[in-house]
Amino acid sequence: MLTSGRVVFTDMEEVHYGKPAAQSVAEVVKAHGAERVFLMVSGTLNRQTDEVEKVCRALGNKCVGTFDKMPAHSPRSAVIAAAAQAREAKADLIVTLGGGSITDGAKAVQLCLANDVTTVAALDKVRNADVKPPTVRQVSIPTTLSAGEFSGIAGVTNEATKVKELFRHPLTIPIAVILDPEVTRHTPMWLFLSTGIRAVDHCVEGVCSNESTEFTNASALHGLSLLARGLPRVKADPNDMKARLDCQIGSWLSMGGLAAGVPMGASHGIGYVLGAVFDIPHGHTSCIMLPSVMRWNKSANADRQALIANAMGHPGKDAGDVLDDFIRGLGMPRSLGEVKVGKEHFDRIATQAMGTPWVPRNPRKIDGPAEVKEILELAA
Repeated sequence: MLTSGRVVFTDMEEVHYGKPAAQSVAEVVKAHGAERVFLMVSGTLNRQTDEVEKVCRALGNKCVGTFDKMPAHSPRSAVIAAAAQAREAKADLIVTLGGGSITDGAKAVQLCLANDVTTVAALDKVRNADVKPPTVRQVSIPTTLSAGEFSGIAGVTNEATKVKELFRHPLTIPIAVILDPEVTRHTPMWLFLSTGIRAVDHCVEGVCSNESTEFTNASALHGLSLLARGLPRVKADPNDMKARLDCQIGSWLSMGGLAAGVPMGASHGIGYVLGAVFDIPHGHTSCIMLPSVMRWNKSANADRQALIANAMGHPGKDAGDVLDDFIRGLGMPRSLGEVKVGKEHFDRIATQAMGTPWVPRNPRKIDGPAEVKEILELAA
């Protein structure tokens, strides 16, 4: 029987890599004819480095404002504040410089501008299917490896419910992404490495999905091999720009599946809850959950897991063990206990995880919270 499927290509137009970010931004802005560029940037980068200044200089008088107050997990209130500032500046393009929370925040800002959303409560109206498409698009310069800039999905935390909600539209994906290893030098090592494991998680759950395709597997497996080689090299020598760029390209390739419509699994689903409820950085949620999810899933997809171990340079080994050793070798947390999440929280985590888009599509079927708790016990 022939396999059948569908691979979706995104509305991203270009990826620049290996050139100075400021130079690439100027080229993209000129090509798109933008005149009023609004920056959404990391507060730390803005205060402690000259990276934001370099981008501003390259844009000249086209830079009309800077927002640098986006907290982790992109809370609704910060999205509304950024949108108000961008609206007042009459922005015709948003450029982000920073990690995943800034990238996601800017995606949600695009929806706010297009749909005249001015309050935290009004964000509810852009969570449905009939929203007006963004007209002010985004260019992203990522400083971490979680790779959200390669999808049209934004995770925004509802502070009232402590739930990370997904906002999506095909045109929220950046028109261009600029991968410059030099700007990642300022990223704290724990953050660079842990978001690298987030990208590993995209690769692994993409390949292990029951809905993966040959096209997305090719992208994910090569991305995984680049990350498996590159992350330890960056840890050993933070000035190895070739290794940093390998990691950036690996993180780009890690999103081939997600961007093409392949669902993630329980590691991503449980991770959403750990991030929103306990404020655990997303990279760390993948470090903690991915090996346990692999072990729990093995009875359903041992053949896929063999591909993972092979891509990471350990053919014939157990993929859960390979990932466990790899993550430990980078000095990352490997258990819920290490991030102070005790078993008394497992009921809540398990129930909430069932409401995420990914847990119900895990490759080994999860029928209810009891099975999620089995995975949490493995990760305790």
